[in-house]
Parts: sequence; structure tokens; C-alpha cells
Amino acid sequence: MLSLENTTLPEIIDGLPNISGSEAEVLSVVNNDAPVFLPTTNINLADVNAVFAIALHMHQPTIPAGSGGELISNLQYMFAHPQEGDNHNAGPFAWCYSRMGDFIPELVSQGCNPRIMLDYSGNLLWGLRQMGRDDVLDNLKRITCDPKYQPYVEWLGTMWGHAVVPSTPIEDIKLHILAWQQYFAAIFGWEALARVKGFSPPEMHLPNHPDTLFQFVKALKECGYRWLLVQEHTVETIDGQHLTDKHLPHRLIARNSQGETISVIALIKTQGSDTKLVAQMQPYYEAKTLSKRRLGNVEIPAIVSQIGDGENGGVMMNEFPSAFKQAWWDMVNNGGGRSGVVGVCGTEYLELIEAAGCQVEDFPACQPTGQHQIWQRVSSNNSQPEAVEKAIEEIKQINPNFHLEGASWTNHISWVKGYENVLSPMYELSNLFHQKFDSLLLDSDSSMTKQANYRQALLYNLLLQTSCFRYWGQGAWTDYAREIYQRGKSYINS
Repeated sequence: MLSLENTTLPEIIDGLPNISGSEAEVLSVVNNDAPVFLPTTNINLADVNAVFAIALHMHQPTIPAGSGGELISNLQYMFAHPQEGDNHNAGPFAWCYSRMGDFIPELVSQGCNPRIMLDYSGNLLWGLRQMGRDDVLDNLKRITCDPKYQPYVEWLGTMWGHAVVPSTPIEDIKLHILAWQQYFAAIFGWEALARVKGFSPPEMHLPNHPDTLFQFVKALKECGYRWLLVQEHTVETIDGQHLTDKHLPHRLIARNSQGETISVIALIKTQGSDTKLVAQMQPYYEAKTLSKRRLGNVEIPAIVSQIGDGENGGVMMNEFPSAFKQAWWDMVNNGGGRSGVVGVCGTEYLELIEAAGCQVEDFPACQPTGQHQIWQRVSSNNSQPEAVEKAIEEIKQINPNFHLEGASWTNHISWVKGYENVLSPMYELSNLFHQKFDSLLLDSDSSMTKQANYRQALLYNLLLQTSCFRYWGQGAWTDYAREIYQRGKSYINS
């Protein structure tokens, strides 16, 4: 592993976020098996009946809406145009991005034993620096880098440009993952990056096409991730049933059309109104109704896993601070915050149950919803792309509701239908990017990813894949996407 001493990365290079050029160093740092929480955790598994793990998802897209059309954070636009829509929430949003840096030290000083997982998109982190909001980033650094608070906080990796994985060009999935890791290291340091072992897919969108899923899981593992968070209704058992126990860790099995398989640990995010559940600390109260489970030869605490937007909605903006603090105070009064029902970070929980003798092989297996229909039509000795595609077409004829867009936190929104005007340019720009650079990158000694023209082209490519350009509807947002596409195309072709 790369020596972490006296090596730092600049956040900004030539006016661009530092999202490429140090891929070898990133991979060296993240591919380590050293325990993250085990050396410092103050939780004894024998004293615990059930646990909960909550994550806050934070994101603001990058848009070409500066005074001269330059790329800026949507948060910056909100501050500059407070009379439009709900832009008056810009101030509260900025506070939400920062406030965990206040809450954790406050609770620790009161004798509480809090835990929180944080998921910030690369767009947002860059945008905060663009805006000069060093106060927000410094507050986050406090709980990320100070050994006094590290045991209470876990960062989750994600896609740099908040791209939903199923409709992201396969060859760009790993680029997003690496870009986020490198930019995170530039802000918080190599040691902080080495501790990021869980992954949070944007919009909880899990690909169910066999080849896309396989490449996604393969990229995660190559980039050092040990587990990811998945939505309960996006997965099924291997025989196509609903999960029998969503409060256990699972093995997500990815099998591609060539018959190759790979797996990664999955913590199951329970269904429900995500933000409201987290804001009111429902996972804690649900965990209080649960007891230990037997997994293999070991009894382990059941786990309630949940994630919600950390800033959106009045409940999260206004009710969460008091509910969050009240829950940790309640735990102190019922077991001292270290026994009975407690909060954990995802990696902490997995390391604790592994140290207790739990084997990953004993975790129940799951796969993306709908894949059972494919594999019951493709025999194990006939794993060929043609057989898989034939099975998919057969299923579509029988079941018009079957699709390979993947599933996300909501089942009533398609990330594909109706957005051809965004998706087609997105795939075209990706193709142009790879046509220009892939052959140059075949040279193992190439320093291409360190060059400004590569970084600029990569930035446009990743930005165009931001989910907001679809999720927030036709109109201004698809216009933003068109502008990013035109600039990226002109730049790559120049």
C-alpha cells in the first residue's frame, strides 16, 4: 500500500476538480484489508440485542448557470436567485451539509455514543469549495479526520457525478467511482479515504441487467469497497422470492451473460418514506422491537439500515436535529449507549460480527429483482450472451412490466422513459470521450489522466450523467444537460 505520510493532493488543478491523474495511488490506498472500526469501537457485541445504521445522502448538481454561463453548484444558484421556487432554502440546505460537524462533538461531550454515515456526491463537495464554503468543509473535516470523532462517523463512497448506475455507460461506472475517491482524498486526506469501505448508489438505483450488475460489482471490489447499501424491493432471493429477513446482511450475487459470478456484501435498506424515517429516527425505534438472529454458528444482533436525503423537506430540515439528539440521549438512559439497542456504522457492524466468528458464506444470498426470470430460462451450461438476450426478450413478451432499467428508491419513476433527449446525447458524449482517450490510455506509462484536456473532458462526461437532468423533469434541467453536452462535444472534438 502507498505510504500515506507526507503525501497530499490538491483539490483544484487548472481550475478543475482533481478527479483524475492519481488512479494508481487511489487503488493502492483503498485496496487494503485493515480493520477500520474494530481497533476503536466501544461496542461489545455480546451486550447488544439489535442495532441500527443510518446514512444521510447529500447532493447538489453542477449546472452551467453562472453569471457568464460557467459551471456552478445549484446551491450557488439558489443563493443568487432566492425568489425562484424553493431557493429560499439555500441557507438551511448549507446548514444541513455542515451541521453533523456540530452534532457529533456535542453528543460525544454529553456522554452519548452516536453514529452517522455520510454520503456526499462529488458534485456537492466541489460546489461547496467553488462557493468558498470552507466553513462547511472544515466542519466535516473535524469529524472525519480528528481521532476523537472518527469512531462515530463513516463516509460512504458514491458516484462522483450522482449518476444512476443502470443507465450509466458501463465503461464510465468505474470512472465515477475513482473520481469520487480521488476528490475525497484531496479534501480529507489519504488516511480518510482508506477508511471508506461502504458504497451508496445514487437514488438507491441497482442495475438488474446481468452484465451491468456484474461490471458494477466488479468495479466496486476493484476500488476497495467491501459492501453496499441496497433498497429492500430492488433485490430478491435466488429463487425469486421476497427476502426472508431484511435485518440480516446479505451476499449480492452478480452473474453475467458469460456465466461468471462475483459477489459483494449488501446491507438492506428497508422500504418506506426514507427522509421522514431517518428524520424521526424510526430505525432506532424499529430496532427496539428486534432481537438477535442466528447466522451460521453465531448469534448476531439484527440490523435496521436506512438512508434518506440529509437536507430535503421540512421534516429533515426542522425535526431531525431534535429527534437525532433525543434518540442518543434515550440510549444513554437505557444501557449507557453501549448495550441493548445501539447505533452502528455499516463497516463497524460487519467487522464486529466477523470478529465474532460470522462467515460471509453464511449470509443469505440475493440478486436484483427480476433476475430469477432470466436464470430459470438459461441453463448453467449455456451461459452465452445470446441465450441471455433471448431469455430477456421472451420475458418481455410474457411480462410487459419486466424491464432492465433497474430499480431505485421509488418504483413509479423511470430514469429512461421520456428522457431520450438526455440519454442519447449522454451516450454519444461518452462514446466520443472513449474514442478519443481509450487508445491513448493503453500505454501503461501514459500520464494522460494527469493532463488538463483529459480532466476537462472527463468532467463534462461525468456531469452529463447526473440524475437530476432527468429526475427534475423536462425544461430547464434538460436544457442544462443539452448545454453540457454541447460544450463537452465541442471540447472533445477540438
